[in-house]
Amino acid sequence: MIADLPNVAPAHFDRPDLTKLGLAGAPHPPRILLLYGSLRTPRSYSKLLAFEAQRLLAWMGCETHIYDPLGLPQVESCSAEHPKVAELRALSLWSEGQLWVSPERHGTLTGILKSQIDWLPLEEGGVRPTQGRTLAVMQVSAGSQSFNAVNAMRILGRWMRMVTIPNQSSVPKAYTEFDDAGRMKPGPLYDRVVDVCEELVKFTLLVRDRDAYLTDRYSERKAAGRVVAGAAHLAAAIAEVE
Repeated sequence: MIADLPNVAPAHFDRPDLTKLGLAGAPHPPRILLLYGSLRTPRSYSKLLAFEAQRLLAWMGCETHIYDPLGLPQVESCSAEHPKVAELRALSLWSEGQLWVSPERHGTLTGILKSQIDWLPLEEGGVRPTQGRTLAVMQVSAGSQSFNAVNAMRILGRWMRMVTIPNQSSVPKAYTEFDDAGRMKPGPLYDRVVDVCEELVKFTLLVRDRDAYLTDRYSERKAAGRVVAGAAHLAAAIAEVE
């Protein structure tokens, strides 16, 4: 409910939907998986930011799931049948979009978040668990504003064949941006988080149902011997010109 978002100005808050985009598509809510990159207690600011984003995404009509990385083993220290690994992979397949939130540590994203991404294969049994899914990235910093972590996550998103949205959020001095209840305070930094969530939903609505076509590649069709619709007419036209 909008009442759960006290820092939002209702008159300016938009709920993206397919009709506003002039598109038809699946009627179910966009499915968004959120990952955060810290196990810090008692207050993990990347976790608090992930929960803040989840509230916004839920109001925008999304079905969300925040993955808890506690107990996820190091990559290749066990098989993919480990319950935490299996859970993560299943959620990635379930998702239509993802949001990654990491603290900046030593100038980049944390190993906690990287380990979650590393457990997601590029391909498994002919299925690519991340290809064609949308991605938004956010980071929190203890000091002045930086974009090292979000830039590193963008590289990973492209490598995982995800549609990484243009907008992003970087929260400097994160310990000053959350109140005692763990809610993000109003201000320009919070407004940017709203912007990122809104853009993620819009891009997810645009891409889902169309991801198979958007990620269909000439080189893969050629290697597999797959012929596209209309190819015979194109071949005939080329032959006539020649």
